[in-house]
Amino acid sequence: MPDMDATDARLLLALAEDPRASVMALSQRLGLARNTVQARLARLEGSGALAPLDRRVRPEALGYRLGAYVTVQVAQRSLAEVSDGLARIPEVLEVTGLSGVADLLVQVAAKDADDLWRITEQVLAIPGVQRIDTALAMRRFVDHRLAPLLERAAGEVPGD
Repeated sequence: MPDMDATDARLLLALAEDPRASVMALSQRLGLARNTVQARLARLEGSGALAPLDRRVRPEALGYRLGAYVTVQVAQRSLAEVSDGLARIPEVLEVTGLSGVADLLVQVAAKDADDLWRITEQVLAIPGVQRIDTALAMRRFVDHRLAPLLERAAGEVPGD
């Protein structure tokens, strides 16, 4: 993933504020040529700097009102197989490798407690999974955000 400069950060901030803004509107807002904005957006998308649009959809809107985090301990040399197995479970939203006692942190969405039980049983059935611990997500206090980092990269944060 390439480094972003202040202009990239300003472009992403403008896009975060108005995700449906056209290339022309972004170019006018930022004082950049339309071709410059288009080329930068294409580079950011191609490099993976922009997350897929489905990241904006909340599981609750699809009926998955219960969120949980599952830590998974994996048998040595089984990480790839376990990761592949987790990717086949639709309710698994994200899997992150960890250091420490647990090997993986798995974010899941469930419709209710019975559905969460079914999902954890699927996780336990994956060959190579040794142990799991589940914690319910009770309330989100800070939504996923990058605006403060983008503001800093764009040079818009006082004192930095």
